[in-house]
Amino acid sequence: MSTTLRAATLPVSFFGRPADVIARDLLGALVISSVGRRLTAGRIVETEAYLGAEDPASHGYRRRRHERNAALFGPPGSWYVYRSYGLHWCANLVCGPEGNGGAVLLRALEPVRGLEAMRSRRGAVDDRHLCSGPGKLCQALGVTRELDGLSMVRSLVVVVPPEAEAPPVLVTARVGITKAAEWPLRFLAAGSPYVSRGPVTGRKTGSESP
Repeated sequence: MSTTLRAATLPVSFFGRPADVIARDLLGALVISSVGRRLTAGRIVETEAYLGAEDPASHGYRRRRHERNAALFGPPGSWYVYRSYGLHWCANLVCGPEGNGGAVLLRALEPVRGLEAMRSRRGAVDDRHLCSGPGKLCQALGVTRELDGLSMVRSLVVVVPPEAEAPPVLVTARVGITKAAEWPLRFLAAGSPYVSRGPVTGRKTGSESP
């Protein structure tokens, strides 16, 4: 694990592809935070893809820009952080061509480093639930709006490649949305107890991208 924490981050070129491809390929990657000089890290076990201009559920739908979503139209590999329902921060990585508004939402992590710091930020919860949701993982890692618009490779929160071969992937519809809710753009590490919700209807695939 210590070797992985020193590994090079995923390159910007990794994020220049379609969001649905990247959302699958991010499973197993490590998110490492040094926010507040407290090292925390988690393995990505759940993501959702938002396709941008043509996706009715995306904040970038029809390329409608405003002050709060400006980072979404920035360079691939940068962070887009927004507050959900005025309560929780949600962390996304911008994907695809700059200006299209595509992104991958980080939905859940398996905690692997800095659990004491995570517990202090999250309170008295089971370790399985420290990062089992978009808002939970942001709280555990210390992610706030200050990350918004920053290039991932130069920020206090970075993503490094998986340590091993990616696990089998479960593909389901996205959750918690009302538009394009049936689109199969949620990707989970099959069998992981750290995902945001229990088993849902979906199709299981290998680790290879389609």
